[in-house]
Amino acid sequence: MAVGNIVRRVLGLVRDIAADDTTDADTTALSDAGAGQPLHTTGHDSLQRPSLSSSMSTFSPLKHGATQPMDTTAHRSESSADSTDLSHRPPLLTSHTSYANPGAPMVTSLFGLFSRPDTPSPTATPPGYASPTSKSILSAQNLASLGPALSKDIKAEVLEGIREMLDELDQVDEQIAAYALDHIHSNEIILTTTASMTVQKFLLTAAKKRKFTVIHAEAYPNDHDDTRATVLHGRKKDGDEGGVESDERFKPLTAAGISVVLIPDSAVFAIMSRVNKVILATHAVLANGALVAAVGARVVAQAAKMHRTPVVVLSGVYKLSPVYPFDVEELIEYGDAGKVAGYDDGDFVEKVDVVNPLYDYVPADLVDLYITNL
Repeated sequence: MAVGNIVRRVLGLVRDIAADDTTDADTTALSDAGAGQPLHTTGHDSLQRPSLSSSMSTFSPLKHGATQPMDTTAHRSESSADSTDLSHRPPLLTSHTSYANPGAPMVTSLFGLFSRPDTPSPTATPPGYASPTSKSILSAQNLASLGPALSKDIKAEVLEGIREMLDELDQVDEQIAAYALDHIHSNEIILTTTASMTVQKFLLTAAKKRKFTVIHAEAYPNDHDDTRATVLHGRKKDGDEGGVESDERFKPLTAAGISVVLIPDSAVFAIMSRVNKVILATHAVLANGALVAAVGARVVAQAAKMHRTPVVVLSGVYKLSPVYPFDVEELIEYGDAGKVAGYDDGDFVEKVDVVNPLYDYVPADLVDLYITNL
């Protein structure tokens, strides 16, 4: 699920950059068209429409509000008014003319909405040119103007965004560890499980100014080898059984002056009464606040709830998943059952169904606090 979240972020980055490039291209085309390049519109929409004649009577109380003096021919008969061009009607006073600026264009009557004015307005769009807010059809004349906008290096921007994501993933542990001194105090007993580098960095940061004890469950049978390597050596290099990384994150907890006690998973409930705080790592945080964590995390969380011990979960933002656990069984993966019961015990294996789940589903009510890198 965490991998799926990163894939969605990369796809969203590509879509955003492509949308910005398209928007820049459209803006460039419209700005060039407004600067003097005519755009072709549909053939049935003529640019020069004849003025419309009106058969309405010129006698109207609205004429008394005209800003220009009324013509003496305004009292002509109704038959002669039918042939009068609508464009010669005087403009009407509106509610805007009382507070409009002296240089502002006069608001005309709605009767002349479809007529062509005799004198073009200085703020109007010239004939044959597209308005910046209108959608028009691009022609061969202005297609060349899209060259600079379309030449934008989208690949370089996508790679730059991916590099920023990689930098964010590299800094997740450090950003989470910055809150360590706020949650770990001196002389506390901390319980954790599995070989999580996020928890390792969190504890090492707190050990710079705090003295406390760590009880580490071995997380048998899937993660016990890595857990022992983390406790004893910090972490071994890949492919090197005896090498130790020089990075500070991979130093053992004992090198920072922390007392570490390694216990089997079966002793978690017995030792929980002496624990002050439980710190867990997770593979994913679901939409309802539940966890998909390494196997053994649910047992630890249930024991902590029974003893009223707070449970703190360390998780980067990239692990927050929109998946809702409608079917919990679909979220659990199973590993090699031979790690639990060897196939050499043929008589025992044939009579018992042995399963080895790799993950546990931890309900949200068993978690007290989430710490992220934000």
